Amino acid sequence: MEHEINYRYALAPDALRLSILFQTVYITTYGVDGVTNEFANFIVQRFSVNYIEDKIARYPQSLIVATYKGNIVGTAEINFDTVCPIGSIAAPELSKLYVLNLFVGKGIGYNLVKQVEKTIATQGHKQLWLEVWQDNPHAIAFYARQGYKELGTVLFPMEDNTYTNCVMLKELN
Repeated sequence: MEHEINYRYALAPDALRLSILFQTVYITTYGVDGVTNEFANFIVQRFSVNYIEDKIARYPQSLIVATYKGNIVGTAEINFDTVCPIGSIAAPELSKLYVLNLFVGKGIGYNLVKQVEKTIATQGHKQLWLEVWQDNPHAIAFYARQGYKELGTVLFPMEDNTYTNCVMLKELN
């Protein structure tokens, strides 16, 4: 299947499909107690079509999509101009790497990460950092296999709760 997957930067018309993909992957990954009010509020704000359209318009290289038969099956989001919360390292952040469950294990996440690394390296950046939920050992192991090193943990606040994230960093060649 991997040869049938294509990668490109997201376009404004992708915003609706990206919104649905973000919501789907977010709930299946983090909704271990179901859809709470704070998750619903977070999703409505952060994954709205307007929010995504604005992100694409302002930062055209910030969202990379993986498509299968022309349909979006995964995405990676880069936040440029960020500072890593551990070590105060000024570097881009891989803020999302979402792949639909039916497509996990097919090399899509790996290829999306490589596309992100290539994008930021061509802009002269030497490092990339990310946060990953500490209760997601599969994702932590995935990033470790890609050369990301754990720096420590930070808290991710929502409305009523905070969640512990591992902060990971990769030195790019």
